[in-house]
Amino acid sequence: MGEDTTVKSVETTFRIIEALHDRGGAGVTELASALSAPKSTVHNHLQTLEGNEYVVNDDGTYRVGSRFLELGAHARDRRAIYEVARPEVDRIAEETGELSGVVVEEHGRGVFLHRAKGDRAVHVDTYAGKRIYLHGTALGKAVLANLPEERVDAIADRHGLPALTENTVTDRGELADELAEIRETGIAFDDEERLDGLRSVAGAVTGPDGDVLGAVSVAGPTSRLRDERFREELPGVVRSAVNVIDLNVTYS
Repeated sequence: MGEDTTVKSVETTFRIIEALHDRGGAGVTELASALSAPKSTVHNHLQTLEGNEYVVNDDGTYRVGSRFLELGAHARDRRAIYEVARPEVDRIAEETGELSGVVVEEHGRGVFLHRAKGDRAVHVDTYAGKRIYLHGTALGKAVLANLPEERVDAIADRHGLPALTENTVTDRGELADELAEIRETGIAFDDEERLDGLRSVAGAVTGPDGDVLGAVSVAGPTSRLRDERFREELPGVVRSAVNVIDLNVTYS
């Protein structure tokens, strides 16, 4: 077993930041209770974060500061897929009237870089920076299908294959079979596997060297994504977008 090089004070700082994010803001006492940490420790960390402009103190209620937005935008903009995928994601949303998005893989999770809403799009919990399990979405499965088998296994070892709905694939063998089919067709489906009542269709974007850069999708309610539209029409829309993005990545 390798040496544990975790710096506990840094770990505490990140736990505080995540707790503030989850709660939308909190005071020292609430954070100390939630983290089972001394109030003095929490207070000192918050003071340091505030001094470096990473949190804002509003009469004793601390909130995550917009400095993180600057860092997040920088991280997003450095992804090769972002600038070339964004216009196509916007076009998909406008053309279909549904929800469209682009996701990349990071630390074994999917991270939304951009999403666009058509005039009939449903309101779901996707936004830039949102992290999702890969095995429970069309976007994630499109990415997994283009990763080496050992990488897929490592992701499953780290994050598991938890059931997000009754339809989520939680068996490794079943997932492997589905990923093989996705590699053949170039299209991944999510049939109420992350959220009840929501379906989506996705395709992976690859770079000139064949490495997967991310995936784009279109999603909507089961009442509208039915039969031919779900299995034939929208896959065509996604394939067209992926083709454009692939070309732009290659020649940009």
